[in-house]
Amino acid sequence: MPVVDGSPRPDGPDKVRVALLECDHTDPELRAIDGDYGEMFVRLFAEHAPYLDLRLIDLIGGASLPDLEAFDAYVVTGSRLDAVVEEPWVLALGDFLRHAHQEGTPTVGICFGHQLIAHVMGGHVDRAEQGWGVGVHTAEITAAARSAEVPDRFRLLMSHQDQVLALPPGAELLATSEHAPIAAFEVGSLLGFQGHPEFRPRFAAALMERRSERIGAPVVAAARRTLGTPTDEAAIARWIGRHLAGRSS
Repeated sequence: MPVVDGSPRPDGPDKVRVALLECDHTDPELRAIDGDYGEMFVRLFAEHAPYLDLRLIDLIGGASLPDLEAFDAYVVTGSRLDAVVEEPWVLALGDFLRHAHQEGTPTVGICFGHQLIAHVMGGHVDRAEQGWGVGVHTAEITAAARSAEVPDRFRLLMSHQDQVLALPPGAELLATSEHAPIAAFEVGSLLGFQGHPEFRPRFAAALMERRSERIGAPVVAAARRTLGTPTDEAAIARWIGRHLAGRSS
């Protein structure tokens, strides 16, 4: 399994043991661009949060969920599946997330993972009425998330048809965008981001092209024009790293 080696965690000498729960794989035809989704996260955190000791667990490929205590923290990846689908492994992951919340285990969800956290904690997830969110989108940080270590706004690559429409009880909205009003939120120890800090423009372009019939040619064309916009994956990866290490934002 891939391991990220690097500098000590922010608050001590030991690395943070993080399980990356893989909920999808890159289509084989696109894998030559940036590798599989797990490799994208390995690269992202190796550069921006090298104190994370990252291990990949292939849930969609049939791997079992670990005992919650086996790792310090968890990341739930994106997926082409809907967060509300009643696949056995998705239902088991939902139970796992509820347990993580009960135990205060730092956990981060990206796209599908963000939506699944909202769904299992009592929020509402459904199709975005405005259609697919693709390309680079800008999110504004709310007052609840402002700190010296969090930017006032950030730009990330997006690729989603569903989104969180209502927060779970007790959750705090952390970032909002025009297309995804709930762009980031936190409920207890669970943190979600709609955007993809692990994506890079070349892969995003290829993924949009592959899904262009579903997304719609005008939406893809508009999104393609945003791909030269600088993105803030470094700041978001550092934010995620602090959360997984048990530090406040």
